[in-house]
Amino acid sequence: MTQITQIQKLTQIQDVSKKELFEHLEKIIDKKLEPFTALNKNEKLSIQEVAEELGVTELTVHNYIKKGYISAFKIGRRVFINRVDLDEALKEVKSLKYRR
Repeated sequence: MTQITQIQKLTQIQDVSKKELFEHLEKIIDKKLEPFTALNKNEKLSIQEVAEELGVTELTVHNYIKKGYISAFKIGRRVFINRVDLDEALKEVKSLKYRR
């Protein structure tokens, strides 16, 4: 009975390009993660939090802001980045990666 279950889970894909498969998988993953990201749409991240999340230094995040890759705003002397803006910037970079 175990073999029958495993066979039923087998999926064959024909006449689908690698690009189309990746796009479809990205849509499925985004749809599954949407409830988790919807909760944090209005979240404001500090430079340090963004640097930790991206795995880069704070100077790199400042450079991304100066170059226009990530949009940011100031409250007093502190710089913040909206979660939505960071997610959009990451999606843009990801889509540029696949266009090459």
